[in-house]
Amino acid sequence: MGIIIGYEVVGFNWDKGNREKCTKHGLRLVDIEDFFRRQVMILTDKAHSRSETRFIAVGRAANGRPMLVGFTFRTVSGALLLRPISARYMHKKEVLRCEKATS
Repeated sequence: MGIIIGYEVVGFNWDKGNREKCTKHGLRLVDIEDFFRRQVMILTDKAHSRSETRFIAVGRAANGRPMLVGFTFRTVSGALLLRPISARYMHKKEVLRCEKATS
């Protein structure tokens, strides 16, 4: 997979819990994994970082639609994996807010 914000990530951590939560908004697992192979902006999700550090990735899906993914990292058998927590396409107000903040 590669390096994400200083972490050497080798793959994704999926199970029943995060698969259901991530796909309930119409995204497929392959869409979410592909998203992280594109250019994304990553922010710390301080509001949801109680028991573990969580992040929000903002970018565009392969179809060009703005998308966001909440995620964390998990180590499984010594390998660092990216664990998506929630994923969805962004609302128009969120897109405008991001564009304003980055311009």
